[in-house]
Amino acid sequence: MSTSALPEVWLRGAVEGYPAELQPVVHALLQAQEDVEATLAPLAVDEIWSTPGGAASVGFHARHLAGALDRLFTYARGLALSEPQLVYMKAEGVPGDPPADAAELFGLVRSGITAALGQLRGTPVSELSAARTVGRKQLPTTVLGLLFHGAEHCTRHAGQMITTAKIVRNT
Repeated sequence: MSTSALPEVWLRGAVEGYPAELQPVVHALLQAQEDVEATLAPLAVDEIWSTPGGAASVGFHARHLAGALDRLFTYARGLALSEPQLVYMKAEGVPGDPPADAAELFGLVRSGITAALGQLRGTPVSELSAARTVGRKQLPTTVLGLLFHGAEHCTRHAGQMITTAKIVRNT
């Protein structure tokens, strides 16, 4: 059965192997993955990198979704960002030469979400309220705050991809 014929992920029940406290994060990540795949699949490379009205491209949103998820989950592990993560962040909107296509971008998103799901599987519920900090300013949050924000950030950018793709395909 295709995913478009199924209810949204959160309405399909618990995902085995994850505690109840993390189910909303798992559901959001899996929904974003499905939405990104469905959005990218029909797009040509020029559509992926189009910036209608100056809006960020679908390609940027795909790269940013994967990169931001990696960065937020790095903070959740209590680690600082690495130099490669900082370099990647600065290049998220660059199409590349040749420009990245739908398959390449979806591979990045899938890889990022798969890694995040693996981290979630290994996150003890007892650590969810542990203090963490974000960025150079060391802004305060918790493990759960970072995991939840990573998931909602993914859904935000998946939604922006869907809207931008509709605009590009109808222009």
